[in-house]
Amino acid sequence: MSFASCRSRWPDVWLATAARGISSCGDFLAASTLTLALQSAGAGGPAVAGLLIAASLPLVALAPLTGRLADRVDSRTLLVAAGVVQAAICLALAYAGHPALVIALVALLAAGLAVTQPVLAALVPAMVTPGDLPRASALNQTAGTLGALAGPALAGLLVGQFGTRVPLLLDAVSYLALVAAGLLIRTRRGGARPATTKPRPATKPQPTAKPRPAVKPQPTAKPRPAADAHPTPAPDGPARGWRLRPDRLLFAMVASLAGVVGAVGAINVIEVFFIRETLGSSTTVYGLVTGAWPLGIVAGAWALAPLTRRLTDDGRLLGVGLLLLGGCCLAVLVSAAVPSAWLLVPIWLLGGLLNGGNNVVSNVLLARRVPEAARGRAYAVLGAAVQGAGMVGLAVGGLLLDLADPRPLVAACGTVGLLAVAAFAVPVLRAARADRAADGPGQRRGAARAAGATP
Repeated sequence: MSFASCRSRWPDVWLATAARGISSCGDFLAASTLTLALQSAGAGGPAVAGLLIAASLPLVALAPLTGRLADRVDSRTLLVAAGVVQAAICLALAYAGHPALVIALVALLAAGLAVTQPVLAALVPAMVTPGDLPRASALNQTAGTLGALAGPALAGLLVGQFGTRVPLLLDAVSYLALVAAGLLIRTRRGGARPATTKPRPATKPQPTAKPRPAVKPQPTAKPRPAADAHPTPAPDGPARGWRLRPDRLLFAMVASLAGVVGAVGAINVIEVFFIRETLGSSTTVYGLVTGAWPLGIVAGAWALAPLTRRLTDDGRLLGVGLLLLGGCCLAVLVSAAVPSAWLLVPIWLLGGLLNGGNNVVSNVLLARRVPEAARGRAYAVLGAAVQGAGMVGLAVGGLLLDLADPRPLVAACGTVGLLAVAAFAVPVLRAARADRAADGPGQRRGAARAAGATP
């Protein structure tokens, strides 16, 4: 696998981190603002579910296209263009009144996110050495989750004070961070731009009367990297034809993650009714309480990043990820019993901590096992699988809210999630054993990948 060849380019990591954090805050600010607006207007579960599905569907439907764009088009071009378009869409969303127009604009906004997510995700491994990947992944994860933490909290405060227009205008400004990052980040990947200078002969060839085939050709100078980019390797055969299914371990990771998200995903629709109506909380309390889970994700990403670096056996790392998912589902189950919204805070902090650890595990496994030139597609596939499963949960949650109260539905989400973790335990163990049997001891395989070797 290809990583930064000499030393990590941390200024680029920080720029990508800032861009992800600010744009993520804008994403959650818009989603929470519109969700609160619907709930306050008396809309039911199906309406909230429809809005959230509109925000997720493009990430699933466009994944085959956006993954290839991330690998084949210059990352700078994609970030700048997507940032400008998303800012314009969000500006229009601030003044849109008809519900159909709002949903259409939300879907277009998510289409831009479907482009920028795999671009930023695939850039991070190209910026750092293999040993720095867990730290860089944790840093990037922290930015995204801090944005997710700030977005709902800001929405709860701003909607209560100013209505929906002010937070949506702030959201439009946040997308300009992608434009700035695209222009300032020196690491680039994708596209046909030259990554190296033209090779020059080491010595000027002397003219001869007659070419002599027996003379060994003079070696040329080693190509030098361009000033604004790490060299981008040409897509080799395995990268060009990369598919998820032949890698049983990676397939098991994506399937288990998507399955558990689908099982517990209805909580994203149910939580606003659970907190606001069942527990009788204000919009401000809703924003603060929902920020507890993202805050836990930040802590979990940093706390468990060293573990992912030490666990060089990919199969064991995947097993740890599945256990972390089980802990998230258990936190959801326990939260159904609370009498007050404030008691959700410590429970959701713990659930978020486990969630953050699982996110780092998934990112590190994918970066280890996928060729550099195919990482855009790989991250798009992972995102599409998770978002698609999440949409199933959203649809189910929207329907069930018309049939049952929020509290038992929260308990059902946690229970079904735990059952999904148990169901995926056997396939994950089998994939780990098959991976070790096919390539020798898992520790040597993981260590080789961590060192940047091509299997």
